Amino acid sequence: MSQYSIEDVLQFVEENDVKFIRLAFCDLNGNQKNISIMPQQLLTSYESGIQFDSFLILGYDDPNFQDLYLKPDLDTLHVLPWRPQSGRVIRFYCDIVLNDGSPYPFDCRKFLRDTLVECDSMNFTPMIGLHSEFYLFKTDEEGNPTDEPYDNCGYFDVAPKDKGENIRREICLTLEQMDIMPESSHHERGPGQNEIDFASSDGLTTADHFVTYKNVVENVASRNGAFASFDPKPIDDKPGNGLHIKMAIYKDGANIIETDKQFADEFMAGVFNRMKDITVFLNCRNDSYNRFGRSEAPKYITWSAQNRSRLLRVLYNNGKPSCFILRSPDSCINPYLALAMIIRAGLEGIKNHEKLPAPQDISSRELSDEQKSKIDKLPQSLPEAIDYAKNSKFLHDSVFADLADRYIQVIKSSNI
Repeated sequence: MSQYSIEDVLQFVEENDVKFIRLAFCDLNGNQKNISIMPQQLLTSYESGIQFDSFLILGYDDPNFQDLYLKPDLDTLHVLPWRPQSGRVIRFYCDIVLNDGSPYPFDCRKFLRDTLVECDSMNFTPMIGLHSEFYLFKTDEEGNPTDEPYDNCGYFDVAPKDKGENIRREICLTLEQMDIMPESSHHERGPGQNEIDFASSDGLTTADHFVTYKNVVENVASRNGAFASFDPKPIDDKPGNGLHIKMAIYKDGANIIETDKQFADEFMAGVFNRMKDITVFLNCRNDSYNRFGRSEAPKYITWSAQNRSRLLRVLYNNGKPSCFILRSPDSCINPYLALAMIIRAGLEGIKNHEKLPAPQDISSRELSDEQKSKIDKLPQSLPEAIDYAKNSKFLHDSVFADLADRYIQVIKSSNI
């Protein structure tokens, strides 16, 4: 049930001097797109949708569905703090519908929502948090990005060496104004590299917030004369940008990893056992694969509660397991599709009562070449990841096979 009614929103627009309304969505690569409408068009957008040229948006060029419309999700209303306070701008994320109002079958946001409904039917809720890394680069006199990092310090360094401190502060305060709550921020290992970590929320809210977060980072950086890059490997010989996905599962208000270890292990086993199948949805660019096996980014399909460089890591709080972190994704994902695929893999583990293999607690550096050769690896290139997905029984036998195939074809053609 929606938190806001259309009457609530129309009243908010009138009382808060709103002059522009942005209707936002993502292309298949997760890049935000939007159209601005005037307040007098809001009711029409809610009732009928606003048409857009779908053939010009990556992943929406489909001869069978040429007339697509944006319908705002009223619960995603946010004021954009960096826009003028006189003549304010608000933004909604949108559902994609056909001209008869029925859902567009390749709407990734709907796919995530449907996935969460299935979780709800099984009486559990995934709660998801994010740890996101990005680089800041200097810009030239015309505001164009250079290849010179914003600073030259390292992990957890402080000002004055850490020149991104004030930018991170402004990012966090801006997000807070939008009811998006960062938990922490710090300088990362690479020169000009930063990390911001977020509190967990339900999957759809987390995906929406991630799209907002990237937009806020880019705007705040630009306003401060910097350029923000979420590219997986912006500097060849420096650490890459990861997006660590933290997930806990709640049932009847309790964290299942504490109260029902078998259920939690089955979910995690589902993800673990399908990593090759879903990697293309988590790492969708050629340079995504340049991270793997470098600067603690995972390469092998292993898990551990002790070794922080593993693909899957179980976190403990006060001596008890609290959640697991998936460490392979990067920020160039479509968050709706990526989170849905992770959860769908976990659901298969539960349905099949799958078991986790033994943990790999020792460092990879201590393993012999023979031992390493026996451990399964993540795909080492985008073409390899595409091949695994194309030949995946998990994807082909699913109700979302057409969506997966559409994504694979788009990724293949857009990364030639």
